[in-house]
Amino acid sequence: MRNGKARILETRCIDCGECIRTCPNHAKRAIADDFYSINKYAYTVALPAPSFFGQFSGSDVTIGKILQALLVLGFTAVYEVAEAAEHVSLAIRRYVENSTTRPLISSSCPAIVRLIQVRFPDLIDHLIPIQAPVDIAARFAKESIMRKYGLKREDIGAFFITPCPAKVTALRQPIGLGTSWVDGAIPLSDVYARVLRVLPHLEDTPELQQASATGILWGRASGEEDAIRAPKQVAVDGIHAVIDVLSEIEIGKFHDVDFIECQACRGGCVGGALTVQNAFLARVNLENLAQGLPEAISLEIEEEFQQRWAAGDYELETKLEPRSILKLDDDFTKAIEKMELLEKTVAFLPGLDCGSCGSPSCQALAEDIVQGLATEGDCVFVLRDGVQSLAEELLELARRVPGSISYEGEV
Repeated sequence: MRNGKARILETRCIDCGECIRTCPNHAKRAIADDFYSINKYAYTVALPAPSFFGQFSGSDVTIGKILQALLVLGFTAVYEVAEAAEHVSLAIRRYVENSTTRPLISSSCPAIVRLIQVRFPDLIDHLIPIQAPVDIAARFAKESIMRKYGLKREDIGAFFITPCPAKVTALRQPIGLGTSWVDGAIPLSDVYARVLRVLPHLEDTPELQQASATGILWGRASGEEDAIRAPKQVAVDGIHAVIDVLSEIEIGKFHDVDFIECQACRGGCVGGALTVQNAFLARVNLENLAQGLPEAISLEIEEEFQQRWAAGDYELETKLEPRSILKLDDDFTKAIEKMELLEKTVAFLPGLDCGSCGSPSCQALAEDIVQGLATEGDCVFVLRDGVQSLAEELLELARRVPGSISYEGEV
């Protein structure tokens, strides 16, 4: 907190959305694309996240209806991210079978990838270098449209209906990719309200729905784990629980586990900061919608997967690297001087981590002081001691000042 306003340090932020979810004053909100951004393109594709379907309840609600509603709202076509999740499931399953690294960690949640880059850089090699379902969905959808209609890539706008801010950032600053095939990310909450208005007036269109239950259930915690079916696997959701597990992995535990699904949001993507429904209700809705759908991935997708796996279509384009969060200075000599000052400042501060200064801990305040973002006076305890010391000095000074007026007639 600085000057009464919440400030985010970009180098440390992993875009998990916890600040949006927990701040009682709603100081932070996600910045995403406006719904009317779709009007910039001649041909637009909606990419609904699996968790999007879980926002709707009712016996007459079907996935086909929801997809039809997106077309009514102005999209030219729809491509389920759940269908791409089936491709990714097969790719991860194949990678787990061929890798000797243990445990392998899913890279589908961008907040978890950034968390590892920032806080657990030694675990980067444990991340599975497979693209996220939304990136696969955008690419496959555009390639199909380009072949079918002869359009150029730049003429097609692919918009992800996102349940969380982490995916917005991942599209603008791609992780492991040169450029993203996704052209925009629209908050799920924005699209939900529009769909809700037209949904009661639509007929079911089951031909629009292509994904199996395997892909649809990626929208809730353990959905990816169920799809991968590794011999020994673990699913963990909620950023704090994930941090606990990653800390354990860092010290050598979980070494006999094959695969770990990590989701930053409690309950998985249905618990994202940009969702509408209660995460537990959304999970029930999603499971109800998945009933009656084929559980197994279709043979057509499995055959397509074999060809694309051989061509390397699922792999990340660039190697994941750690993100530096405490670069004191570009000049090495100055950086050493600042490090020494940092250590002295940490020792000087009370170490109570009360947060009254506006920084989350005394260590963080010391870093801010060294970087010129704060002063020692921001610490209320240092300030109190300083004021007390100043008051004592003023009192002592007052006692020493000679009187200037005589009350006994002396000259």
